[in-house]
Amino acid sequence: MIIGAGAAGEAAAYLARGRGASVAVIDRDLFGGSCPYWACMPSKTLLHAAEVKAHGGDYPWSKASDRRDYMINRIKTDYPNDGSHVHALEKSGAAVFKGVGRLAGTGKVTVTHGDQAHDLRAKDVIIAVGSVAKIPKLDGLDAAGYWTNAEATALRELPKSIVILGAGPSGVEIAQYLARYGVRTAIVGRVNPTDHPLSSEFIAETLRRDGVDVRDTARAARVRPQAGPDAEHVVELSDGTSVSGAIIQLSVGRSSAKALGAVGLDTVGVTYDGADQIAVDDRLRVAEHVYVIGDPIGHELSTHLGHYEGEMAARIALGDDVIVDFSATPRVVYTDPETAAVGLRIDQALEQGIDAFEETTGFPKSTKGYLVEADRGHLSIVVDRQRKVLVGAFIAAQGAGEAIHAAVLPIKLATPIDTLAQTIHAFPTTARVLSGLFSAAAAKLR
Repeated sequence: MIIGAGAAGEAAAYLARGRGASVAVIDRDLFGGSCPYWACMPSKTLLHAAEVKAHGGDYPWSKASDRRDYMINRIKTDYPNDGSHVHALEKSGAAVFKGVGRLAGTGKVTVTHGDQAHDLRAKDVIIAVGSVAKIPKLDGLDAAGYWTNAEATALRELPKSIVILGAGPSGVEIAQYLARYGVRTAIVGRVNPTDHPLSSEFIAETLRRDGVDVRDTARAARVRPQAGPDAEHVVELSDGTSVSGAIIQLSVGRSSAKALGAVGLDTVGVTYDGADQIAVDDRLRVAEHVYVIGDPIGHELSTHLGHYEGEMAARIALGDDVIVDFSATPRVVYTDPETAAVGLRIDQALEQGIDAFEETTGFPKSTKGYLVEADRGHLSIVVDRQRKVLVGAFIAAQGAGEAIHAAVLPIKLATPIDTLAQTIHAFPTTARVLSGLFSAAAAKLR
């Protein structure tokens, strides 16, 4: 039984059905989760449109908005239609329930639809309840009002101006497509702070070139609703400056606290403290036969990782002797140009006691960089000197999201650096620039 039908829940359902297991899937809202409707698909669609426009193509906002509506199945309606996800699950043989699912003891889930409720039973329960945007405690914010990712990706009319609080992947992507469509845009917060510093600097410069006011050394202190020109909201910052906008958009993180608190974990002996996420073991369990996957376990919040966790939870529930491995999870920011990462930064490796070193090269000096006339960007790798294997890779350059996979499998398999140095990569590609770093690292280890 699966509570939650986002990317993680759907992946678990399809794998289990493919193995012949009986499956029930429950969701209170849209089957498919955030990605198809309020996150990945609309944001990447709008980023594509903005990229075409920025490079001289004919892509007005009306066309971009219509294309986004098509991609999220929201044509001539205000709310997306999740029928294709529901029908696909039903076609696979899963039983689909629209309603609220709550644990009611071991192997038992109560499903509530309005004022009706009934019980379902299963040996294993997978909890995939997703997350919602975090709302910071900021004086004046409630009075001003705000957007989350849902409003920022579903908008049909462009605002005159916007202040984005939070500069992680979601915030910077929203900032770029809005700025490229002429919205006066400011973004507040450290830019993608978990990334390689060179990649964070790269994104900040990318946004500035698109006209975004990047305030990456400050945080929001309070909001003065409609206190600026044209009744814009003024956001006072920790450094004594301020920014203003007609809209305040929140990209300060995600929380699963509300959903976890309502799912009945206490009925299966799990003590939940109200945190944004909950800890699981190396088999994704919080209790015997109870698994938690996706956003609530606090790893990288991405569709591809949720898909992996869903399939792994289903496999473990069906008896496979496997352990989850998050060491080689790719992370991509889909601005134009992109940044991508996998594994550990040099500081993280050293903190873990790894005898590591870093190799870095500038992208503009590479053949690929010359071809695309790049004037910035980098590729960096982190190598375990003792084991002679790759433990991290970082790219800020055209094609980063594709090229990073040349490092994902080697980290997963602990492939020797010397083997990577002897591996042929097509010329001239961004991935081939990585191979040059592999060769340089191998030479240091001989």
